[in-house]
Amino acid sequence: MKIKENQIIEFKQNWRDEYLQYVSGFANAQGGTIFIGVDDNGIVTGINNARKLLEDIPNKVRDTMGLLVNVNLMSENGLEYLRIEIPTCSMPVTYRGKYYFRSGSTLQELGGVALNDFLLQKMNLSWDSTPVPTAILDDLDRSAIDYFLRCATDSRRLNIDALHDSTEQVIKNLGLVNDQGRLTMAAMLLFGKDILRWCISAQFRIGRFGTDVSDLITQDNIACPLVFMPDRIIEVLRSKYLITPIHYEGLLRKEPLELPEDGLREILCNAIVHRNYMGVDTQMKVFNDHITLWNDGTLPTNFTIETLMEAHESHPRNRLIAKVFYLAGFIETWGRGYEKIVNSFTKENLQVPVFSEVRGGISATILRERFMEQEFRNNSTKKLVGENVIENQDTTQKTSQKTSQKTSQKIVELIQNNNEISTQEMANIIGIDRRNIARQIKNLQAKGIIRRVGPDKGGHWEVIDNREK
Repeated sequence: MKIKENQIIEFKQNWRDEYLQYVSGFANAQGGTIFIGVDDNGIVTGINNARKLLEDIPNKVRDTMGLLVNVNLMSENGLEYLRIEIPTCSMPVTYRGKYYFRSGSTLQELGGVALNDFLLQKMNLSWDSTPVPTAILDDLDRSAIDYFLRCATDSRRLNIDALHDSTEQVIKNLGLVNDQGRLTMAAMLLFGKDILRWCISAQFRIGRFGTDVSDLITQDNIACPLVFMPDRIIEVLRSKYLITPIHYEGLLRKEPLELPEDGLREILCNAIVHRNYMGVDTQMKVFNDHITLWNDGTLPTNFTIETLMEAHESHPRNRLIAKVFYLAGFIETWGRGYEKIVNSFTKENLQVPVFSEVRGGISATILRERFMEQEFRNNSTKKLVGENVIENQDTTQKTSQKTSQKTSQKIVELIQNNNEISTQEMANIIGIDRRNIARQIKNLQAKGIIRRVGPDKGGHWEVIDNREK
């Protein structure tokens, strides 16, 4: 056989009834094929009871899961093996009361938040469409609705006549009530007067840190209707956490944020739309040299970080919230978010944020290049977020050298663990831009610490000397 295990193929040398879990996992994902009598390398080893299993397996699958599968008898070099073809199922498939899901080349047992998300998706629902039985129209903030209508009409995604619609009309037109007239969770988070009453983790947390996460200097918790949240976050960042370098265009004084506001706003809006509200708060940590934004919730099935960087279809976790953000002009619907972020940072000659999957969520790392440049120029005492920090040029240079050395050591460690690792994978793990990784690798090669064997594609790394010189 010339195929390998992947998200739709599984090899087993012998049949065990416990492998019915894999049938459930494939049926709950995108379908797949299980080969019985084939080892992990795809080599046919054969089975002695192939003809008996040819009859037993379909019956066991039908009796335990109510699912019909196609089992075929195959042979190679005189050895018999089975091919079990499992279709994807539109309804959740359980095996002995448990739900399984095929993700990549692994089988996962679903539980908790993951199971809830899975069941909603199978019913073509999203969490934000869940009705809130005790919520009434008076729990909604009309000023939030009016703000949305102004944004939506300004973006020409709603007719100007919508400005005069009643609260009930707006909510109904947006699909934020169910068939029984109950307000949905999306309605309460987008426009609710007290969103934490309906979802305790709906707030956005910002913290300013010193040298590490144990050195918390100040923090803010932002809890407001979601349509206000991007603006509120930007306001707080501008007033307390980020610098606004002054420059003049003619006689006009300009004070833009140190980061491209369009790109930053795109990152924030995507965090609000795609996050898992049954998890923990969204967290932004601001350090001297970088910012990390972590959002609870994994990528859609079969998506990777690389998928986000390419042209892709949009798969919002919270479809109703995404619809309102689109109509307001906050986001697009064609999966162009990453492209907009790249363009905004590149236009200002700044390194593009690095995204990675970390601890069941998505993390964005943004370098504070302009802040560090200003710190390098200013050798005098400065007051940072309520605390005096004395820095001089030597300290800044030593910090930069120490950071560079740590990055180099981490690259060497990653190569020792996986000599086929790509620069993009290194960037995702370490949390810095790929171009920065490339510079560090070039430096390590020049020092004779590592070398590349073979071509860029199909080659591998070798560590010659793991001591930093």
